[in-house]
Amino acid sequence: MNLLRTLCQLAAPSGSEAPLTAFLLDYIRRQAPQWRVQPEVVAGEDFQDCIILVFGQPRTAVFAHIDSIGFTVRYGRQLVRIGGPAAETGYRLVGEDSQGPIECTLTVDDKTGALGYEFSRDIERGTTLTFACDFRETEESVQSCYLDNRLGVWNALRLCETLEDGIVVFSCYEEHGGGTVKFLAKHIYETYGVRQALVCDITWVTEGVHAGQGCAISLRDSLIPRRSYVERIRQIARQSGIPHQLEVEGSGGSDGKELQHGAQPWDWCFVGAPEDHVHTPNELVHKADIDSMLRLYRVLMQQL
Repeated sequence: MNLLRTLCQLAAPSGSEAPLTAFLLDYIRRQAPQWRVQPEVVAGEDFQDCIILVFGQPRTAVFAHIDSIGFTVRYGRQLVRIGGPAAETGYRLVGEDSQGPIECTLTVDDKTGALGYEFSRDIERGTTLTFACDFRETEESVQSCYLDNRLGVWNALRLCETLEDGIVVFSCYEEHGGGTVKFLAKHIYETYGVRQALVCDITWVTEGVHAGQGCAISLRDSLIPRRSYVERIRQIARQSGIPHQLEVEGSGGSDGKELQHGAQPWDWCFVGAPEDHVHTPNELVHKADIDSMLRLYRVLMQQL
């Protein structure tokens, strides 16, 4: 879990992914020589802060977004949400502006719900703030801010160790409206002819999806993936014997939303571990579900 701890500690809210991109490129450079297949690394200004790794003769692409939720400093000690973070008075926030490091406290007005901060000085407008990371690990679980989606990134990196044929994509902006997956999907479709995807993200513990019972295969959220593709994934999962659950929701979304709204005929399915305390500093994921997620991705990428 040391890699996951490091990923959770790196601040990279939507729009400010560059530090995590730099970490990932360095990690890939150092670790790839030990991977089973050496990938083509596609990155740079034409792809903003996104990264594409191409292994062998790919048939399927895995999309894992690297950004997180957070807050932007406005005026007069006001804060504006990045994405949809939970907000409670007392949450610890961290960041940095030209005057130095910041460790402040989130405030929520009891009457209006307006967000602000308590700090020894005014923070420069436009500064991004994120939850302070308190990574906790037990025999059964991990708990931290930003397991959504640093755990998906962790899963994708671990998948790279044994992946022979496939594409792994690290995308940006998912938590705040998207915007990168469309051009990434276009490039992948036109360059490699790949048009089926797995969305490597974290979902919710609900009344129908329980912690410790395996990662979730989502049959739908606010959008509906093509049923014939999802049924192929379900069949592979059943035959593998790996614990998993089926998710049905009427709201929420992921990188799959941009794939479905794009101009290319992409098939997609969300496959990810469920977490409790979503979008708080205390997101909680069961280790059995982490194990299930990685094992299932390895099998799916071999057989899809």
